[in-house]
Amino acid sequence: MDTIKALHIIFMVSWFAGLFYMVRLFIYHVEAQTKETTERSILSKQFLIMEKKLWWIITTPSMAFTVIFGNWMLFLNWEYYKVSTWMHLKLGFVVLLLIYHFICQKILFDFSKDNFKWTSTQLRIWNEVATLFLVSIVFLVVLKNSLNWINGVFGFFAVGITLMIAIKWYKRLRNS
Repeated sequence: MDTIKALHIIFMVSWFAGLFYMVRLFIYHVEAQTKETTERSILSKQFLIMEKKLWWIITTPSMAFTVIFGNWMLFLNWEYYKVSTWMHLKLGFVVLLLIYHFICQKILFDFSKDNFKWTSTQLRIWNEVATLFLVSIVFLVVLKNSLNWINGVFGFFAVGITLMIAIKWYKRLRNS
């Protein structure tokens, strides 16, 4: 069980690293669209290569292995997990994270067709959604049933508000 748990954690870390870096590449890719034609073309081609390799070689396989090893642990301890409220909440966040993952994939497909619907600011905010999922999942797993709902909800929104303030502050700093 410990080996399965270790592999689950390793692939989860790789999955999040891929998601964080992918959206950062998206931000740079969008910002490259404001460059002159030659530079934009060169940068866009390079970002697309980097995005595709990151997505298909690291991020998506890491997501798949995270899910495989997570389900394996669920299967091995089903009697415990089926009555664990914290696990139900964690799985809810994992489902939301999977949706996040496939929205990022849709953005990748759109970018490969030169379809840029997102601004760099929107993508910066989008990047922080993954941070909220990470914080929520880790706290649920570590604190399990000792986390009360009031503190959990307060903490979730406090992290979210802090991230939004940091994004606004960074944007203001960048524009000055």
